[in-house]
Amino acid sequence: MYNMTTAQNTTQELFGDVIYAYTREMALDDGYLVDVTEAARETGFRYPVALTRAAWENCVEWMAADIARKQNGTCQDERGRLHDVLWMAFLAVRRARVECRSDTVIYFELYRVPREGRGVKPRRTMLKAVCGPGDNAEPVITIMLPGED
Repeated sequence: MYNMTTAQNTTQELFGDVIYAYTREMALDDGYLVDVTEAARETGFRYPVALTRAAWENCVEWMAADIARKQNGTCQDERGRLHDVLWMAFLAVRRARVECRSDTVIYFELYRVPREGRGVKPRRTMLKAVCGPGDNAEPVITIMLPGED
């Protein structure tokens, strides 16, 4: 069985005291992560879920300017777009049949209408869901673009 205290002590012996740590809570407070836990629970997730700012802007965010640019050619809103992201992530996790551990990474595809341009045709994009330890070693899930970590 993995002992967190022993691992921390060994790491401290090897590298010394931690000089600075950027926590998940700090990333949420700074806006680098967007907490979507409540909506994720409605979708079926059991652990806290956040999206990176880049994934949010690419796949969820939908503003009045986007509506105007698309000239009412599509019915989009943030709530629906978020639901699509979370539902596709949930299906991918369920299909993978894996436990949420610190090494769990699941890629999944999503069709979404891009915000840029005037086009209203949905385009395929790839996202990844990463399960890792939260600030207190609890399981948390972060949805991000494939190039992010």
